[in-house]
Amino acid sequence: MTRTRTAPRRIAAPLIAGLLAAGALALPGQPAHAAGSVVKVTGTQGDWQLTVDGQPYQIKGLTWGPAIADADRYLPDLRSMGVNTLRTWGTDATSKPLFDAAAAHGIKVIAGFWLQPGGGPGSGGCVNYRTDTAYKDQMLAEFPKWVATYKDHPGVLMWNVGNESVLGLQNCYSGDELERQRDAYTTFVNDIATKIHGVDPDHPVTSTDAWTGAWPYYQRNAPDLDLYAVNSYNAVCDIKATWEQGGYTKPYIVTETGPPGEWEVPDDANGVPEEPTDQAKAVGYTKAWNCVTGHQGVALGATMFHYGTEDDFGGVWFNLLPAGQKRLSYYAVKKAYGADTSHDNTPPVISSLAVDGDPAKVEAGRDLTLTVKATDPDGDALSYQVLGSSMYLDQDKKLTPLPATDLGGGRLRVTAPDRPGVWKIYVKATDGKGNVGIETRSVRVVPPAVNGTNVALGKPVTASSYQTGGGDCPCPAANAVDGKADTRWAADWSDPQWLQVDLGASTPLTHVQLVWEAAYAKAYTLQTSDDGQSWRTIREVTDGNGGVDDFDVSGTGRYVRVHGTARGTGYGYSLYEFGVYH
Repeated sequence: MTRTRTAPRRIAAPLIAGLLAAGALALPGQPAHAAGSVVKVTGTQGDWQLTVDGQPYQIKGLTWGPAIADADRYLPDLRSMGVNTLRTWGTDATSKPLFDAAAAHGIKVIAGFWLQPGGGPGSGGCVNYRTDTAYKDQMLAEFPKWVATYKDHPGVLMWNVGNESVLGLQNCYSGDELERQRDAYTTFVNDIATKIHGVDPDHPVTSTDAWTGAWPYYQRNAPDLDLYAVNSYNAVCDIKATWEQGGYTKPYIVTETGPPGEWEVPDDANGVPEEPTDQAKAVGYTKAWNCVTGHQGVALGATMFHYGTEDDFGGVWFNLLPAGQKRLSYYAVKKAYGADTSHDNTPPVISSLAVDGDPAKVEAGRDLTLTVKATDPDGDALSYQVLGSSMYLDQDKKLTPLPATDLGGGRLRVTAPDRPGVWKIYVKATDGKGNVGIETRSVRVVPPAVNGTNVALGKPVTASSYQTGGGDCPCPAANAVDGKADTRWAADWSDPQWLQVDLGASTPLTHVQLVWEAAYAKAYTLQTSDDGQSWRTIREVTDGNGGVDDFDVSGTGRYVRVHGTARGTGYGYSLYEFGVYH
């Protein structure tokens, strides 16, 4: 049903991949706090409200991303945004400094408890909620223990059990068994809610899922929840109608929302999700908040996604301040929550980003020129940075700086990535005042064109070994000379390994092009032979880094061989194409 989005931090629980680890940290010199608040869901059908110590409380929140050690650094900023609530995904001993800092700044926390398989796509492994009594007993003991620890802390607003597991179970089960597991899971959530209420009658209990399709299960199996919770992005404005049509008798909160995610947008010309612009993302937060507040008496507020500083693929998609720089979305949330933005210095706005030439045929390692149109509302001087992401090649979420030459007139020249496939290129415009505008485009990197004829194409080929199965294999030697960019030869995971092609007759050679998969050769030689037995070296490489290797060569031979002596990774050698030119 979904692709993926930035995995959120589960404070103090085992971390989801992609975010910074949070250790067991303590902040010195925390002042003593008064006893915790009494938080209630009050009112009648369709006319509910949340109260804190008897006073109405609308959740104006954000999900929490930074390390707990930085809580005191960021909480004043959150307060200045009009934020009164944070949401976390896990609670244990390491949570206290965040609760302390939140309380010190007049902010409360929706304290999460993580249940597998959370995160929609099924993060953390599968659990059989019908039979795994050991896991359930462990959680039934652990969660109430932390409730007892923090129930009197003034930083606590409510308890939230689980995250997207009703959806996530589809990655573990199917058919009738999936239905039975979803019933068992939501029944177990109710067991936890009942136990939490026994320990702490003064704070509500809810449970988050990724879609309102989970609510019928909660309605049927979890009557002891005080309210429902849902993560919803582009579909957030549909929640009201779904609630009305479902005949529900509890209010709800939205625990993640914002602009459309990867799983909700059309693909671009290169076949990857088309990321919304910074302007569209800012509109997405405003729209989400308007739809939440538009369901008066039922929607009790939201914690929008995401107050994070990670500067990676998902961080640029969702974070309000990647690398600590504020963007249009940050100010959109601040304005939505009623804080004053009239005196703020605001971010640069990139109105267009274009790739010179054909973005589907960007030659690896060659010059790539980008044309950027950007303005700054405050007239600040702008500087630019270009970065690349191989997320759609290898799921690596990090952004790699691409050194850029400013050609003037908004034109930036960079060296294209060296590895073929679809890359995302990011341009950041910064104003020197802590703000950033970001725009991104995909490009399809292809091996550079080579003059001459590829005399190895379709010729007989042999190798020292090849992988017979696993992943996209079998990966025989012939895949390296079939002219296809998506098939490969893959060798055993050992040194040395070789692949040789029989050209059929002695042939003068002018150029060799090697297109490596992620498993490349760090050290190898290119060799020719007249008989396939005695070899002459025409090129030696000792510092290979993968991608595309292009060499002009001089030599003759009937046989041409690439002989790997040191792998660049722990895997074997893997070549998409071995091109030999005459």
